[in-house]
Amino acid sequence: MGFFNSMIWVVISFLFFTVMVAVISSLKTKDDKLDTADGYFLASRSLPGYVIAGSLLLTNLSAEQLVGLNGQSWQTNMSPSAFEVGSIFTLLFLAHYFLPRYLKMGTSTIPAMMEERFGKGVKLMFSAIIVLMYSFLNLPVILYSGAVAFVRIFNFDTLFGGNLFMAVAVLSVVIGIVGGCYAIFGGLKAVAVSDTINGIGLLIAGFLIPFIALAVLGKETGGSGMLDGWLYILHNEPEKLNAWSAWNSAQPNLPWPLIFTGMLFSNLYWWCTNQSFVQRSLAAKNLAEGQKGAIYCGFLKCIGPLYLIFPGIIAYHMPAIQDIINNSASPIDMAYPALIAHVVPTPIMGFFAAVLFGAILSSFNSVLNSACTMFTLDIYKDSKYGKGKTDAQLVKVSKTYGIFAGIIAIIIAPFVMYANGITTFLNSLANFLSLPVLCTVLGVMWFRRAPKFTPYLITIIHFVVYGAFLLIAPCYPGTTEPIHYLYAMAVLFPVYLVIMFVLSKVCPSEEYVVPDVGAVDLQPWKYRWHLTILGLAVAAIFYFVFSPLCLAA
Repeated sequence: MGFFNSMIWVVISFLFFTVMVAVISSLKTKDDKLDTADGYFLASRSLPGYVIAGSLLLTNLSAEQLVGLNGQSWQTNMSPSAFEVGSIFTLLFLAHYFLPRYLKMGTSTIPAMMEERFGKGVKLMFSAIIVLMYSFLNLPVILYSGAVAFVRIFNFDTLFGGNLFMAVAVLSVVIGIVGGCYAIFGGLKAVAVSDTINGIGLLIAGFLIPFIALAVLGKETGGSGMLDGWLYILHNEPEKLNAWSAWNSAQPNLPWPLIFTGMLFSNLYWWCTNQSFVQRSLAAKNLAEGQKGAIYCGFLKCIGPLYLIFPGIIAYHMPAIQDIINNSASPIDMAYPALIAHVVPTPIMGFFAAVLFGAILSSFNSVLNSACTMFTLDIYKDSKYGKGKTDAQLVKVSKTYGIFAGIIAIIIAPFVMYANGITTFLNSLANFLSLPVLCTVLGVMWFRRAPKFTPYLITIIHFVVYGAFLLIAPCYPGTTEPIHYLYAMAVLFPVYLVIMFVLSKVCPSEEYVVPDVGAVDLQPWKYRWHLTILGLAVAAIFYFVFSPLCLAA
């Protein structure tokens, strides 16, 4: 009876928070003009900085990250923190360099901006590849990974007699329908507002986990509470608190040179040129609000290790759950779910479930919204079927495509469990696109005389060279450990810049002039440099504290 009452409380608190997010999002968007292109795809360029920051954070964060990054720290050390703290550098690039130029040009999609510089063929090439990738790979994997994380943490499969396929299928339908309602019928603003509210909930729940877990660890190791738990970690294998891994570390470690090279270049693509991320900033009411959103998000990423990395370290030191983790089929993926199930008290388990559900929803509806935007504005609108269509008709097409893509994702998602390595394949595919897209955008801004065939050439070279790197899988000298894939990014990106520079000199085209369409006020935020210096200081302090010079001594 006690278990039944506990479950009732979990369900009620879960439904309360989830419904509250939906109601607030509906109220915030009820007067929006969703029958216009700007209103539906860019929230009428009205988003304030705090909404942009929350939506950027939640677009990047998924259940797979909560489980995956904490699992990586459980297996290695604090070095996976680089994926969080390192993001502040590229978010500052977005705020200071990329965003002012995007807003000046009135950019609605990244491929549309490419078209103005390099022609319709380049836009169609990247748009088609990205829309297909979003629709048939990203969305199903987001549904699958989110559903599996939910199943692992809350034992949802017990409702179906332990049938994982059925549990994933049901959760995929629920997540797909709810996420689709935000993305398809609410437009970008509904997505951004729900992301912001879920982001607040995530920060609250995320901060609670390590403190609760430290208190439990302290008591289980002979102490009396949180301080004793922290001292236990500090005095037992303090090297787990090191965020600096050797240059030739094996994955999932992140070798320290990549923080400033390969990972930085890869993050430039994700935060500064990836449509599903950048679209939130493009909807800013003015440049100042857009810069606030990017910089605020950078600070939020700096505290990400507290709930995305450190709980994995606690799980490593907690004796009570080691058998559960080590006896599972995939220990690295069980570390975080086992910790949550062990330490989170029933009164807040429903709230945590709602926050996790929101993180899954956010990733799904953000990618779905971007897929609809790019399909409609970059592919359909320029086709013979889209010529002369009104904004209202384009929005209708976008909704139709969103329903189609959502249904396809729901159907494919449960079968991802039978395709071993699909997530790795997806990540590899993203890196096939990352540098060509980034270099093409830089071709618009830096290399204004580069010939129009440049994006095609860079894309072909990258597909061949990066593909060869993955197939050959070279190892670090004197070892059998494959070289980290981001080292390829570290080498190839400077090479491509040199190629574009040489082409600009050898066979220059007419110089491209960046237009100013007057879409929004371009007055920059007056405190941007103050917060930039503070953000860089926070990152530097983090890497000092979690180093052999301090806590990891």
